[in-house]
Amino acid sequence: MNGLQRWAEQARWSREPVAAAPDAGGALIVEAVEGSDWWRDTAYSFRHDNGHALLTEWPLDTAVEVDFDLTGFTGEFDQAGLMIWADEAHWIKAGVEHSDGHQQLGAVVTVGASDWSTGRVDDWVGTTVTVRASRIADAVVIRARASHDPSWRLVRVARFPHETALIGPMLCAPMRAGFSVRFVDWRVTEADVELHAEPTE
Repeated sequence: MNGLQRWAEQARWSREPVAAAPDAGGALIVEAVEGSDWWRDTAYSFRHDNGHALLTEWPLDTAVEVDFDLTGFTGEFDQAGLMIWADEAHWIKAGVEHSDGHQQLGAVVTVGASDWSTGRVDDWVGTTVTVRASRIADAVVIRARASHDPSWRLVRVARFPHETALIGPMLCAPMRAGFSVRFVDWRVTEADVELHAEPTE
């Protein structure tokens, strides 16, 4: 049983997906409901709070990592990665999203209202992507990398002064039906020592 399977036994879906089942290799295949997403107010003047995240408590002084295959992201705003949840007005989602014809690595940080930072990672298509969240003082540090490159990329540093939070793999399909993600693994690891040093293996 891999880390994802062990962890999934104690986690709960924020919203049940169309389907979620292990494959022969132990990965979790999840299909999103059409119209699922998280966003709060900014620029679009709407609130979406019906995405899919398999959430469990996030222990202090730890980091978490989720691995997923970057394949099949073809619909506008197809997305997967991880969700950090304090409450409906305070949360962070980070991962890869298909937007404007490209694969975009980014994060949405919501403190009352949402913001969005993003950058293209088209060369990551066909790889396994790892998204990592770590607590440092009153902040969450988001990093990511693809299986063809061991170097971590800094995605976001966001203030997060919440001792109690939930965390887990997430996916959304705002614009279409039939979007599935293969989540390969999930780990709780040691927290980052400092912001300007890559995590140790």
